[in-house]
Amino acid sequence: MLISYNWLRDLTGSEWGVAELCKRLTMRGLEVEGVHEAGDDSVIDVALPSNRADWLSHLGVAREVGVMTGRGVRLPQTESKRTEGRAADFTSVDLQAHDLCPRFTARVVRGVRIAPSPAWLAGRLQAVGLRSINNVADITNYVMLELGQPLHAFDLDKLGENRIVVRRARAGETIRTLDGVDRKLDTEMLVIADAARAVAVAGVMGGAETEISDATTNVLIECAYFAPASVRRTSRALGLQTDASDRFERGVDPESLLRAQARAVALITELAGGAASEDAIDIYPRRVARPSVPLRFGRVGALTGLDVPTADALRILDALGFKVSTGGANGSGAAKPDGAIEVAPVEPGAQVVFTAPTWRYDVALEEDLVEEIARHFGYEKIADELPVSHNVGEHRAHEGRRRAARRALTSLGFDEAISFSFIDAAHDERFELPPGLVAGAGGGGGAGENAVSASKNAASDAGGGDEKDSGERRDPRFVTLSNPIIEGASRMRATLLAGLLASLRHNFNHGTRDVRLFETGRVFAAATDGGERPTERESFAMVATGGALEAGRALAPRELDFYDLKGALEAAADAMKLPPLEFAADDSARHLRAGQSARVALGGQAVGFVGRLSDEIAAAYKFRQAVFVCEVNMTALLDAGETPARYAPLARFPSVVRDASLVVDRSATFAEMRRSVLGMNLEDVRGVALFDVYEGERVPEGKRSVTLRIEYRADDRTLRDEEADALHRQIVESLERKFGAQLR
Repeated sequence: MLISYNWLRDLTGSEWGVAELCKRLTMRGLEVEGVHEAGDDSVIDVALPSNRADWLSHLGVAREVGVMTGRGVRLPQTESKRTEGRAADFTSVDLQAHDLCPRFTARVVRGVRIAPSPAWLAGRLQAVGLRSINNVADITNYVMLELGQPLHAFDLDKLGENRIVVRRARAGETIRTLDGVDRKLDTEMLVIADAARAVAVAGVMGGAETEISDATTNVLIECAYFAPASVRRTSRALGLQTDASDRFERGVDPESLLRAQARAVALITELAGGAASEDAIDIYPRRVARPSVPLRFGRVGALTGLDVPTADALRILDALGFKVSTGGANGSGAAKPDGAIEVAPVEPGAQVVFTAPTWRYDVALEEDLVEEIARHFGYEKIADELPVSHNVGEHRAHEGRRRAARRALTSLGFDEAISFSFIDAAHDERFELPPGLVAGAGGGGGAGENAVSASKNAASDAGGGDEKDSGERRDPRFVTLSNPIIEGASRMRATLLAGLLASLRHNFNHGTRDVRLFETGRVFAAATDGGERPTERESFAMVATGGALEAGRALAPRELDFYDLKGALEAAADAMKLPPLEFAADDSARHLRAGQSARVALGGQAVGFVGRLSDEIAAAYKFRQAVFVCEVNMTALLDAGETPARYAPLARFPSVVRDASLVVDRSATFAEMRRSVLGMNLEDVRGVALFDVYEGERVPEGKRSVTLRIEYRADDRTLRDEEADALHRQIVESLERKFGAQLR
């Protein structure tokens, strides 16, 4: 936003120099990015936050300066030099779309002379980046920059039947806008029309057929309040963004329309002559509500560390336009008509309700009022000090176990990733979430049938009804940001896989094909108990793809597979001193390829999934090689407790190892066979390991050869071959009976 120093001084009477003013504006939150000279004026370039629509005008910035100086602002003159007749004698207004246009005003000026603008007016517009057109058009732009309210001037004689109709566009209707482009409208767009046709796209741009020309003598000045969501949708759909649409999208002050219109009419009668109508047609069927916000003055110090006297806090808020409600302390109601602040002695923790001015759309919470007080009391007064903590030097719970897991994974060649907590809503239906992370997740959960009520964090935008414009879907299970800081990332993540796969794609795009990543972090879901705060859980995820690079090898001897990722997960669990994880074939995870996925459990409770990424998701990310992923509920792992370390002396006697190659059905798993062997409780059987799996020649269809390596050892002697053979024979016979196995 470009601000004229001379213009600002006219509104405030400030005697500060440019440098001093820029410093003070920056300390109050209006960051000055630069200053340049424009004739005898200085133009200040101010970076404005997106939620401060009131600062898109010289008056809005002047209000801030007025609070700093204590002098307030000098409102510009709005009296017309000459008035004659009533507006209804010359025109009429039919407002048919109250939902898209809550207020519409029209006033007529007859007998104007269109001419170039005087030097002072053209110079001020040129200084802030606008070219001069003619006196009437320049005045509407001048008032928009001065007061923040866009206006439009129509040639009254070019309006069919000299009337205005505010309606939705008709199907297939077109309009040629002031830029000379023919634009096709749809039925959701709001237009300003005359008796026969659309003559302006409401809130965006006027039409060429009714623009002011040298032949114009009678002018209709339109000043309206349009719904921000409607203007935003229309502007995006037409690919047409203007100074007017930018202000309407953010929200203008619905109570300032008549003042802005009167200011424009006064300047027209002064600079272009003519007689203005004595009044304006003002259609305002339902007033826009002013928000009421409670404030506990003790929260100012608690949130900012500033010791702000109550009198100073009240003075600042009053100067900014916030008025105490008629209910007073702990009350509610309309602002006091005289604007006086009369509050009984404020007890610690007492609450006072303030009514926000109509130009402050951004104020809704107690913290917003605290910010206003802190800005004008002075951020520079916040002392540098460390926060009080009784846990200085202590690790958070289970930090040692987290570090152990990190060390185990980095030793296996994994790198730790840190991703954004905000993701696209498109991921809602893409990934199956580990059990316990989101209500309804696990066993068909990530986008399961069950839904929970949305938390307040999932509220829609303040503008209301803007989902069609943003394209984001509101899902009651997840947490949606009402004002996302990253375009297209409006969802608080419910899975870590979205971030890891984005990191993997980034690596691929830079030519790195061998990637192993892991991440631990918080995931979020809407509160299930109706509370305000979302549910948070800690999650752990990994992704692996490419070759299994080893030390001293220039090339990978093989490609990573399912068992590499499974082994890494088991290594991390072992480092965390967890009981052995359990794996079972499971095809319910939608993001994993069927036949190459497994459910992960701990102590019989499902905690996550591991497997190969599905072909559909791999194609969406344009992955051309196998990618293996896993995600588990880290909170559940940490809650499981540590397995105590058990120490035993080294064996004094050697072991005897026997292999058993068995042909079994493909449905038989190693885990089942291992449990069967250990379940025989044979005293001298010390371990069972998988040595080899073979499928191919001389193995029947539907079967495979599984080779088990079994260790035998006695504590008091060296086993003889005959004893080991007897034990081995007993185990093989048991496996043959239980699994229908055949010894190869």
